[in-house]
Amino acid sequence: MADALPGPWWKNRNVIGMTVTSFCADVGYEMVSAVLPGFLSSIGVAAAALGWIEGAADALSSFVKLIAGAWSDRVGHRKPVVALGYFLSGTALSVFAAATSWPLILAGRMVAWFGKGIRGPLRDAMLSESSPPEVRGRVFGMHRAGDTAGAVLGPVIGVWLLSRLPRLSPSAPFRTIFLLSLIPGLIAFLSMLFLVAEKRAPAGQVKRPWGSFRDLPRPYLRFLAGVAVFGAGDFAPTLLVLAAAQLLTPIHGAVRAGELAALFYALRNLVYAATALPAGALADRMPKRKLLAMGYALGALTAIATALLFAWRIAGLAAIAAVFVLAGIYIGMEDTLEGAIPPDLIPPAQRGTAYGLMGAVNGAGDWIASALVGTVWTLISPVAAFAGAGLLMALGAGTLYFGDRN
Repeated sequence: MADALPGPWWKNRNVIGMTVTSFCADVGYEMVSAVLPGFLSSIGVAAAALGWIEGAADALSSFVKLIAGAWSDRVGHRKPVVALGYFLSGTALSVFAAATSWPLILAGRMVAWFGKGIRGPLRDAMLSESSPPEVRGRVFGMHRAGDTAGAVLGPVIGVWLLSRLPRLSPSAPFRTIFLLSLIPGLIAFLSMLFLVAEKRAPAGQVKRPWGSFRDLPRPYLRFLAGVAVFGAGDFAPTLLVLAAAQLLTPIHGAVRAGELAALFYALRNLVYAATALPAGALADRMPKRKLLAMGYALGALTAIATALLFAWRIAGLAAIAAVFVLAGIYIGMEDTLEGAIPPDLIPPAQRGTAYGLMGAVNGAGDWIASALVGTVWTLISPVAAFAGAGLLMALGAGTLYFGDRN
């Protein structure tokens, strides 16, 4: 298990190390994500393709999470695999610099999400083992806040570079940004390698992954049902960035609209970072699942508000900013509480399995949501796409809230 060191929770070596690692990783990843919709527009890739690219990568990540979590419980150690995951996710997106159409974008996303898949549940299990139960919400909140601080800085760097780099061609500045994302990505890998300590636990007794899944407690499975329903509507944030860019393009032009959309994404991430720690602190004082259900309801409101922007053709900066603020609040609550709840329901020997299964369920939901929103957007309308997503998210909120029998 991870090496939980004595002292105040916010001075815990592993909490600090994993927070720094996630901060650097998100700087690199979000530099790319913020400018990717503009790059795709510059090379002629449609919304449907973006939805399916995001969905396929999430599907692969889901499968990997499912296996990686159970495997780590059996062998008793996690750090080497987490470090490998950060290396893959921190370097793979740089291949976008050579892309001229969607296949290479898909390939880079798949490798990066493979890395995210193997690292995510194992890192969360290590984090849960590095914190006592009474401060676990705050520990996950601090980690998510650090993670998201990187997600704020990354888009800001991306937009700044986009405005400063020479435009030898419409796609040239984007390609340079993709290459520069290697720097924070490699720093994240090295941080995980050298800042985080791990004390190996005895190998588990479970011989097959499916056996460990069958043994998971019923309260955890009820919790997972709500996560699954909500996830089916929880579309990738790049689709929200694309929505902002499309709404703003008629007024501001494609390039300026792309810059503004990326700044809105940075705003969303700033709100996310500001929400995560207070959400975690509040979760240490009230029923976590009820609080998460409220966050899910805000997610549904975000999707419905986006549909209304398109329906009423609203392109005002304040209105779009309000939607991104809502998005930041709900994702801050979602990520913090989904990480903090499983240790209350699962014994330590099964936490890798539990986080892996939750990651797989979330990834499958992301695949469904992103592919659905992108396809319905292209074939019918963005109004129908985001309204449908909002309905699924609202259903997930209700499932979680009323399914909590404890």
